[in-house]
Amino acid sequence: MQIIGMKEVESRIIEVRGQKVLLDADVAALYGVETKRVNEAVRRNPEKFPNDFCFQLQVSETQDVVAICDRFKPLLKSSVEPKAFTEEGLYMMATVLKSPRATATTIAIIRTFKKLRDLTRNLSDVSEVLDIEKKKRLLQHTGELLSDILTGDTETTETESSVELNLMAVKFKHVVKKTRSVKPKKNR
Repeated sequence: MQIIGMKEVESRIIEVRGQKVLLDADVAALYGVETKRVNEAVRRNPEKFPNDFCFQLQVSETQDVVAICDRFKPLLKSSVEPKAFTEEGLYMMATVLKSPRATATTIAIIRTFKKLRDLTRNLSDVSEVLDIEKKKRLLQHTGELLSDILTGDTETTETESSVELNLMAVKFKHVVKKTRSVKPKKNR
Protein backbone atom coordinates (compact mmCIF):
# COMPACT_ATOMS: atom_id res chain seq x y z
CA MET A 1 0.00 0.00 0.00
CA GLN A 2 1.30 3.44 -0.94
CA ILE A 3 1.53 5.92 1.95
CA ILE A 4 0.07 9.34 1.16
CA GLY A 5 2.17 12.27 2.33
CA MET A 6 1.04 15.73 3.39
CA LYS A 7 2.94 17.27 0.50
CA GLU A 8 0.93 15.25 -2.03
CA VAL A 9 -2.35 16.32 -0.42
CA GLU A 10 -1.29 19.97 -0.10
CA SER A 11 -0.28 20.15 -3.76
CA ARG A 12 -3.82 19.22 -4.81
CA ILE A 13 -5.69 21.75 -2.66
CA ILE A 14 -7.25 24.60 -4.63
CA GLU A 15 -9.52 27.48 -3.69
CA VAL A 16 -13.09 27.68 -5.00
CA ARG A 17 -15.79 29.97 -3.60
CA GLY A 18 -13.33 31.18 -0.99
CA GLN A 19 -12.82 27.67 0.41
CA LYS A 20 -9.90 25.28 0.24
CA VAL A 21 -11.13 22.16 -1.56
CA LEU A 22 -10.09 19.05 -3.42
CA LEU A 23 -11.85 18.16 -6.67
CA ASP A 24 -13.41 14.72 -7.04
CA ALA A 25 -10.68 13.47 -9.41
CA ASP A 26 -7.98 14.38 -6.86
CA VAL A 27 -9.96 12.79 -4.03
CA ALA A 28 -10.20 9.63 -6.13
CA ALA A 29 -6.47 9.67 -6.90
CA LEU A 30 -5.57 10.10 -3.24
CA TYR A 31 -7.95 7.34 -2.12
CA GLY A 32 -6.83 5.03 -4.94
CA VAL A 33 -10.27 4.66 -6.55
CA GLU A 34 -11.93 5.84 -9.76
CA THR A 35 -13.59 9.26 -9.80
CA LYS A 36 -16.93 7.63 -10.52
CA ARG A 37 -16.63 5.69 -7.22
CA VAL A 38 -16.21 8.92 -5.28
CA ASN A 39 -19.22 10.48 -7.00
CA GLU A 40 -21.19 7.27 -6.53
CA ALA A 41 -20.48 7.42 -2.78
CA VAL A 42 -21.88 10.97 -2.69
CA ARG A 43 -24.96 9.97 -4.72
CA ARG A 44 -25.65 6.97 -2.45
CA ASN A 45 -25.18 8.98 0.77
CA PRO A 46 -26.65 12.45 0.11
CA GLU A 47 -27.39 13.02 3.80
CA LYS A 48 -23.65 12.76 4.54
CA PHE A 49 -22.66 15.41 1.98
CA PRO A 50 -24.55 18.68 2.51
CA ASN A 51 -23.57 21.65 0.31
CA ASP A 52 -20.97 22.91 2.79
CA PHE A 53 -19.20 19.51 2.59
CA CYS A 54 -19.42 18.90 -1.15
CA PHE A 55 -20.70 21.01 -4.03
CA GLN A 56 -20.73 20.79 -7.79
CA LEU A 57 -18.77 23.44 -9.67
CA GLN A 58 -20.55 25.71 -12.09
CA VAL A 59 -19.33 25.81 -15.70
CA SER A 60 -17.59 29.17 -15.12
CA GLU A 61 -15.85 27.82 -12.01
CA THR A 62 -14.62 24.79 -13.93
CA GLN A 63 -13.23 27.09 -16.62
CA ASP A 64 -11.50 29.20 -13.96
CA VAL A 65 -9.95 26.10 -12.37
CA VAL A 66 -8.69 24.87 -15.75
CA ALA A 67 -7.23 28.33 -16.50
CA ILE A 68 -5.30 28.24 -13.22
CA CYS A 69 -4.04 24.67 -13.46
CA ASP A 70 -3.24 22.72 -16.63
CA ARG A 71 -3.78 19.35 -14.97
CA PHE A 72 -7.51 20.04 -14.97
CA LYS A 73 -7.76 20.43 -18.79
CA PRO A 74 -9.64 17.11 -19.19
CA LEU A 75 -12.51 18.71 -17.23
CA LEU A 76 -13.33 20.84 -20.28
CA LYS A 77 -14.29 17.70 -22.20
CA SER A 78 -16.38 16.21 -19.40
CA SER A 79 -20.15 16.28 -19.68
CA VAL A 80 -20.46 16.59 -15.88
CA GLU A 81 -19.02 19.40 -13.78
CA PRO A 82 -16.65 18.21 -11.03
CA LYS A 83 -17.53 18.09 -7.37
CA ALA A 84 -15.47 20.00 -4.83
CA PHE A 85 -14.93 18.57 -1.36
CA THR A 86 -14.29 20.82 1.61
CA GLU A 87 -12.26 19.62 4.57
CA GLU A 88 -15.44 18.38 6.26
CA GLY A 89 -16.53 16.58 3.09
CA LEU A 90 -13.20 14.79 2.97
CA TYR A 91 -13.64 13.63 6.55
CA MET A 92 -17.09 12.36 5.66
CA MET A 93 -15.71 10.55 2.61
CA ALA A 94 -13.52 8.61 5.04
CA THR A 95 -16.65 7.20 6.67
CA VAL A 96 -17.90 5.98 3.30
CA LEU A 97 -14.71 4.63 1.69
CA LYS A 98 -13.29 1.93 3.92
CA SER A 99 -9.87 0.52 3.17
CA PRO A 100 -6.35 0.80 4.60
CA ARG A 101 -5.50 3.31 1.85
CA ALA A 102 -8.62 5.37 2.66
CA THR A 103 -7.57 5.50 6.31
CA ALA A 104 -4.00 6.54 5.48
CA THR A 105 -5.27 9.16 3.03
CA THR A 106 -7.71 10.58 5.57
CA ILE A 107 -4.96 10.90 8.16
CA ALA A 108 -2.75 12.75 5.65
CA ILE A 109 -5.65 15.06 4.70
CA ILE A 110 -6.47 15.85 8.34
CA ARG A 111 -2.83 16.61 9.15
CA THR A 112 -2.40 18.80 6.06
CA PHE A 113 -5.51 20.91 6.69
CA LYS A 114 -4.54 21.28 10.37
CA LYS A 115 -1.07 22.52 9.47
CA LEU A 116 -2.53 24.99 6.95
CA ARG A 117 -4.96 26.30 9.62
CA ASP A 118 -2.17 26.57 12.19
CA LEU A 119 0.07 28.40 9.73
CA THR A 120 -2.69 30.87 8.84
CA ARG A 121 -3.48 31.45 12.53
CA ASN A 122 0.19 31.98 13.42
CA LEU A 123 0.75 34.44 10.58
CA SER A 124 -2.20 36.55 11.72
CA ASP A 125 -1.14 36.35 15.39
CA VAL A 126 2.44 37.53 14.76
CA SER A 127 1.41 41.15 14.20
CA GLU A 128 -0.70 41.21 17.38
CA VAL A 129 1.86 39.79 19.82
CA LEU A 130 3.83 42.46 21.69
CA ASP A 131 5.97 40.29 23.98
CA ILE A 132 9.32 39.75 22.22
CA GLU A 133 9.92 36.24 23.59
CA LYS A 134 6.39 35.13 22.75
CA LYS A 135 6.75 36.59 19.25
CA LYS A 136 10.06 34.76 18.85
CA ARG A 137 8.46 31.42 19.82
CA LEU A 138 5.52 32.09 17.51
CA LEU A 139 7.83 32.88 14.59
CA GLN A 140 9.89 29.75 15.32
CA HIS A 141 6.73 27.62 15.27
CA THR A 142 5.51 29.33 12.09
CA GLY A 143 8.79 28.55 10.37
CA GLU A 144 8.58 24.93 11.46
CA LEU A 145 4.99 24.63 10.17
CA LEU A 146 5.95 26.15 6.84
CA SER A 147 8.92 23.83 6.61
CA ASP A 148 6.74 20.79 7.39
CA ILE A 149 4.23 21.77 4.72
CA LEU A 150 6.88 22.37 2.07
CA THR A 151 9.14 19.43 2.89
CA GLY A 152 7.00 17.03 4.89
CA ASP A 153 8.65 13.87 3.56
CA THR A 154 12.12 14.71 4.82
CA GLU A 155 13.88 14.38 8.12
CA THR A 156 15.26 17.43 9.93
CA THR A 157 18.97 17.33 10.59
CA GLU A 158 19.42 20.91 11.82
CA THR A 159 17.35 24.01 12.37
CA GLU A 160 18.40 27.56 13.01
CA SER A 161 16.14 30.45 13.89
CA SER A 162 16.77 34.06 14.71
CA VAL A 163 14.55 37.04 15.33
CA GLU A 164 15.72 40.52 14.49
CA LEU A 165 13.63 43.48 15.62
CA ASN A 166 14.01 46.59 13.55
CA LEU A 167 11.91 49.39 15.06
CA MET A 168 8.37 48.66 13.85
CA ALA A 169 9.20 45.76 11.57
CA VAL A 170 10.00 42.22 12.57
CA LYS A 171 12.47 40.27 10.52
CA PHE A 172 12.51 36.53 10.80
CA LYS A 173 15.04 34.08 9.49
CA HIS A 174 14.45 30.35 9.66
CA VAL A 175 16.93 27.97 8.06
CA VAL A 176 16.13 24.29 7.91
CA LYS A 177 18.55 21.69 6.67
CA LYS A 178 16.81 18.49 5.71
CA THR A 179 17.72 15.19 4.18
CA ARG A 180 15.44 12.71 2.44
CA SER A 181 14.50 9.94 4.81
CA VAL A 182 15.33 6.54 3.45
CA LYS A 183 12.76 3.84 4.03
CA PRO A 184 14.12 0.34 4.60
CA LYS A 185 13.39 -2.09 1.79
CA LYS A 186 11.18 -5.04 2.61
CA ASN A 187 12.54 -8.51 2.03
CA ARG A 188 10.62 -10.40 -0.61
